[in-house]
Amino acid sequence: MTVVATELAWQRCIESDCGAQYGLNEQLYICPLCGGLLEIETNAIADADALRNVWQIRLASLDEKDRSGVWRYRELLPFPDDAPIVSLAEGNTPLYDAPRAARYCKLNALKLKHQGCNPTGSFKDTGMTTAITQARILGARTVVCASTGNTAASLAAYAARAELRCAILVPRGQVSHAKLAQSLDYGASVLEIDGSFDDAMRVIRELAEDKSIYLVNSINPFRIEGQKTVAAELSQQCAWQVPDHVVMPGGNLGNSTAFGKGFKELFELGLIDRLPRLHVVQAEGAAPFAQLFVDRENEPSSILAPIRHPQTLATAIKIGAPVSWQKALRAVTETGGRVLSVTEPEIADAKAIVGRDGIGCEPASATTVAGIKRLVKDGVINPNESVVAVLTGHLLKDADYVTKYHQDKLYTHDRASNLSKARRRIAGTFSNPPARVKATRNAILQYLESHESHRTDDRSVD
Repeated sequence: MTVVATELAWQRCIESDCGAQYGLNEQLYICPLCGGLLEIETNAIADADALRNVWQIRLASLDEKDRSGVWRYRELLPFPDDAPIVSLAEGNTPLYDAPRAARYCKLNALKLKHQGCNPTGSFKDTGMTTAITQARILGARTVVCASTGNTAASLAAYAARAELRCAILVPRGQVSHAKLAQSLDYGASVLEIDGSFDDAMRVIRELAEDKSIYLVNSINPFRIEGQKTVAAELSQQCAWQVPDHVVMPGGNLGNSTAFGKGFKELFELGLIDRLPRLHVVQAEGAAPFAQLFVDRENEPSSILAPIRHPQTLATAIKIGAPVSWQKALRAVTETGGRVLSVTEPEIADAKAIVGRDGIGCEPASATTVAGIKRLVKDGVINPNESVVAVLTGHLLKDADYVTKYHQDKLYTHDRASNLSKARRRIAGTFSNPPARVKATRNAILQYLESHESHRTDDRSVD
């Protein structure tokens, strides 16, 4: 039985007044005619029941393609059967129940899709496997990216697997040591520049005009193709009953774009019977997309206004000029979703709550739980509805943040110079500092007994 019939795939400009089409293997990042973003389209037709069955069978397969949580869903991808796949068995990430986080958000239940369980500790791997595979197809010699850390780590690992030269531009002093260590250990050339991520992105796009250099930031449509398969994996984990709401962090907005594209294609292929509402949450000091969403309520033709100096301790989403905002806006509006921002204390406490569920995540991921709490309070999400928060990075991506929070040494960004240090300190509601005790049985038992009644019960916190 033919599961999927695909005659052709191509790249298309997303601008409605252009819509130009290009060959799949033309090395492009934007439309040469109008400068619009590109996306990949196919004319796939599927037998939905047969496809679900094939994907279920592959879960028990030892074939390298099937062990990947991206290539397992290869019928959704625009690659030939003999594509030179570069994989680290990415995907396959867990969907956790989070009862403490649910109580914190005033929900009956909450699930966390933890993309931080990918090989390099972030969701970037699901898109990097397809981007580097395409780099191989095109014969690129060097792969490059601008990064706040996670893209850099992912690219460095996959470039090493593909034996490609790798160069990474990062804003100096703005990347966590853990992420920087990954890139260095995987053998990439790490180039630190003065300025922001957006400055690095501008330079890297200029470099990519050389055809021997392949750019793998989320402006690259092949990155989105890999990341969209997470929608299929999530749907399969939910027995093809999609949740009412899916909430994700917002940085450069490639992931929001990918989830929107993934769910839409699953719906069009008959694999799911409805679309979940997609919500995007940004940090208050780096929230151009959230501001755009507000602006468009008054003026529907508004476009995104970049933030010149974005500020947040959630460095993975410290981006002031997100490249994929048009695609992400389409995904949010087509599903009836919302875009909002949350404060640094809200992010910090939400992150601690995710930790209390025994799961953990990096700061940017916690914007989802903070955002869900707000959306429930505002009546956008009903407590009885099914909700999935997407965690994009592992707890150990920013261990310094964790220890500072629990030792009450976490402060908002330095640019808040109009505030005293005391006022910039983030007082952790759920801080859990280490204690110094004598090395005796009685001292330890006494400490445990005396502090049990003082522990904050997260079930009672509003």
